[in-house]
Order: sequence, then structure tokens, then C-alpha cells
Amino acid sequence: MRLETDGTPPTDWRDLDRAALSRAYDNAGAVADSAARLADWSARSAALRARPGHTLDLPYDPGPPHAAGPRNRIDLFACGRAGAPLLAFIHGGYWQRNAKEGFACLAEGPLALGLDVALIGYTLAPEASLTRIADEIRAALRALRAHDAAVGLGRRRLVVSGWSAGGHLAALALDGPDADAGLAISGIYDLAPIRRTSLDDALRLTPGEVEALSPIRLAPRRFVPLVVAYGADELPELRRQSKAYAAARAAVEPETRCVALDGADHFSILEALAHPDGRLARIAAALGHS
Repeated sequence: MRLETDGTPPTDWRDLDRAALSRAYDNAGAVADSAARLADWSARSAALRARPGHTLDLPYDPGPPHAAGPRNRIDLFACGRAGAPLLAFIHGGYWQRNAKEGFACLAEGPLALGLDVALIGYTLAPEASLTRIADEIRAALRALRAHDAAVGLGRRRLVVSGWSAGGHLAALALDGPDADAGLAISGIYDLAPIRRTSLDDALRLTPGEVEALSPIRLAPRRFVPLVVAYGADELPELRRQSKAYAAARAAVEPETRCVALDGADHFSILEALAHPDGRLARIAAALGHS
């Protein structure tokens, strides 16, 4: 439960005030070129989405008691190989920013390695609670399975992945019946610190949600392979979260691995997924083809 600092003794996050703890989770503020990277991904994603042959904005029903909204959509990208495994990717933005459209370029690496890719959209906070957002992701995975059945693909291997808040949502989804493996990138796995930051202004987390929606606090109900990845140059709290969650899960699920990418920050780490020779793209392919 320690927050690493440079040249000073470690500090427990629980000893920090709200402002200091908010800074400890401010990924955009910690990475000088974060806005430029998001803009670059958006441009690259628009180019990929403009190419023919994709299935864009496939609607899914979030299920009762929620009505479908404009963000309950999935983009599907096919690699062209019959029976290819499917990588379902969930975008980040602390559950309250960004959209699937800006992350389509991340599909390029997995597509080149023989995976089909789905980009999942979801309703953002504060319009949706985190409980509802987690429910929507599970509903989207069910919709992907139903779509495969409808087009005659049968049940193929499905790897659930996500980055930042999406890494959290991917980890939660592993307990559902639809995921066969997971790749959680730079995620949040204990919501207790988040509830004490400015991020909670939109999330309004309840104590019950902290317990029920923190992957590190949940005993796995299904055992599937999981790779927890983070950048060695990320904020200390992000590194701590990943290492702690991977260690806790590995204690009961031996097919859990923790991977640190040297030289990667919270944003640059995704280039290792977007390029076929990137480490995360190769990990995703190994999870999909195993």
C-alpha cells in the first residue's frame, strides 16, 4: 500500500490529503505529451475507420434496467483469417472521458497478428454509475458472442483487454462467462484511493461499489489466463496498483503474469499494442492463439 517517491521514504496513500492523492493519479498531468498522443491516436483511428470492410457502431443492449444509449456501440475489425480469435478492447479515461472512436488505431497490431478486434463503447460518468458501466461491458461481451453465433462463427477464443479505466473493466469482466483470457494495461484495481480523489466528483463511488468493483478485493470466480501490464515510467500509484493486483491474483490463479514495459509511460505504453512488433500486441496474439 506504499506510494513510491524519489529520494524520500515511501508514503502510504492513505496518509495523503485529497489534493496530493489526486496528483498521484493524474496521468495526463504527469505526461507532457498526453494530449498530443490522444490527438495522434484520433487521427490514425479515423483513417482506419474510413477503410472499407469494417462493421462500425454495432448496437448492443445494456440490459435492464438500463435503456440503450448512443455510446452502447461496438466497432468490429476483421483480420481476414477464418476463425480468428477476437480481442475486445475497452478504452480508458477514468470512466468519464474519451470514446472508442479515438482508439481504433490500436487494432492495427493485433489485426496484423491474426486477431479480429472489437472496440467497445460505454456510457460515461456522471451519466452512468460505475456499477452500470461494468454491467454495460458484460452486456457488450454477450453481444459479441451473440453476433458471432448469428454470423456462423461459433464460440471462438475471446481475449478481453483494456487500458487505464478499461484495464479495470477488463479485469472485472474476467469473472463473466464470455472471457477466455485477459490483458489489463495500466489499470486501476483498487477503487479505495480513487474515492478520495477529485475523480470521484463524477464517479460518486459508494463504499459498496469500492468492495464490489475492485478486482483486487474479489475472489476470482473463474480461472482464466491474465497478463497485467504497466509502464515502468508510470506514476508510482499506477505501478503499485498493477503489481499488487497481479500478486494477489497469482496467489490463487497461477496463469497470471505481471509485465513491466521499460521506458513506457501511461500513454506511450499503448504503442506496444498498436504495432505488430510491440510487446503487448505479441502478448495479445499469444493469449488469443493459445
